[in-house]
Amino acid sequence: MRMRTYLAASVAALVFAVTSAAHAQVEGGSVSVVVTPEPPMLMQALNQNGPTNMIAGNIYESLLRFNEALEPQPSLAQSWEVSEDGTVYTFTLQENVTWHDGEPFSADDVVFSLDVFLREVHPRWRPIVNNQVESIEKVDENTVRLTLKQPFGPLLLAMETASAPIVPKHIYEGTDYASNPMNNTPIGTGPFKFQEWNRGSYVHLVRNEDYWMEGRPYLDEIYWRFIPDAAARAVAYETGDVDVLTGGAVDIFDVPRLSELENSCVTNKGWEMFAPHAWITVNHREGILADQQFRQGLMHAIDREFGRDVVWNGFGNLPTGPISSKTRFYDAEVPTYDYDPEKARELIEASGYDGEPIEFLALPYGETWTRWAEAIRQNLADVGVDLQIVTTDVPGWTQRTSEWNFDLTFNFLYQLGDPAIGVARSYISSNIIKGSPFANVGGYSNEEADRLFAEAAIASSDEERQQLYSRMQALLAEDLPVLWLLEMDYPTIHRCNVQNLVTTAIGVNDGFRDAWKE
Repeated sequence: MRMRTYLAASVAALVFAVTSAAHAQVEGGSVSVVVTPEPPMLMQALNQNGPTNMIAGNIYESLLRFNEALEPQPSLAQSWEVSEDGTVYTFTLQENVTWHDGEPFSADDVVFSLDVFLREVHPRWRPIVNNQVESIEKVDENTVRLTLKQPFGPLLLAMETASAPIVPKHIYEGTDYASNPMNNTPIGTGPFKFQEWNRGSYVHLVRNEDYWMEGRPYLDEIYWRFIPDAAARAVAYETGDVDVLTGGAVDIFDVPRLSELENSCVTNKGWEMFAPHAWITVNHREGILADQQFRQGLMHAIDREFGRDVVWNGFGNLPTGPISSKTRFYDAEVPTYDYDPEKARELIEASGYDGEPIEFLALPYGETWTRWAEAIRQNLADVGVDLQIVTTDVPGWTQRTSEWNFDLTFNFLYQLGDPAIGVARSYISSNIIKGSPFANVGGYSNEEADRLFAEAAIASSDEERQQLYSRMQALLAEDLPVLWLLEMDYPTIHRCNVQNLVTTAIGVNDGFRDAWKE
């Protein structure tokens, strides 16, 4: 079987990056990072909250990393080969890698993670492995082979640390994954090790002295700090108590002021893989929310431009459908919903809505989301819809959303470079599974949408994929399984002396491997 080998270019880029940094980097030092809200857990495979991924992406690793052009780079895989027919992927693993508890890492861990653990628990990997993968097998201690049922072009993109984190087989095999006590003290192969979690205050990570990549990481430690009040987070940065404000850590209206401070740098990079898409998730299972006209009326009632320009201070773009304009196969030629209260009233009245209260489960991610919820409640009140905001903390929101205990709720999900990975999971009926807020929690089910997503994922050419995804976008824009609100921009603010922080398509989520502090 002929194979295409991916090694030289990736390694050359890696060597260049290492060499360039080595001339200027400083070893040692501590960095203090604000992340909000406090994550419910750090076991990355079991939870996909944004704050979880920001911290845990520096503890765990996957087979690959990705630069801002979404080109694969070595991580736990030092090289990989793809058969000429695109159905066999062979990964050669890094040598002499150990888990943070000192146990050796091997192909057994990769097979267990991809074929067993993540198949059960991960809302993004599950549909990929179930629908696309024929087998995952250990070739030898240092080699893993994935055989696909048919060519699936986006497979490598799924090997990003949040989408396919590799977990230790010796800790999880034969256990109840969700209740395994080691979830509280995560063990990965990454550049930083878990040291301490002072609940309500910080997570402390320390340098992995036995990291497989010689000379990395540079930093001694990272403190991920939890500061409940947005104004206090801004003050902590202004006074120098913290070095980095991750995307969303401060209210968006504070970004221009903080960016003008001395020794303050701002970047929008590091979100190329994610392209976060914000929407209102709709529970389709019963009642008026199952009515398409009512959902269309809600969409016309929401002033999305106000949300973008006032609530989010002009950061972001208005989406037209399920695929972001920053993601492959986007098509703008779909039905759109301008702010039109009169048309909203007509559609809502035609739907048979009789004034019953609708609960809106707020997203507990800070003042900006609270303001947005209040603005939307007022928009809907103007057209006669009784929206009642329900508040909770992050674990409460995660539990209620995962168990489908809501009418409407905010969410924002990552596109992950390709619709087959980051988009389909929210709309295909096979992903209506309790246990994760990042699956198809709304219960939307449409056989035509399922078919279009399935065919587009395995189509042989980009032209054919575009045609199928365009039809899918038109269908969903008409049906409105969710109410799309904003293609989000999330600036990262940091001290300029924190160098080399954002070097990949997922930014700070795996950036501290290469970061150093002057």
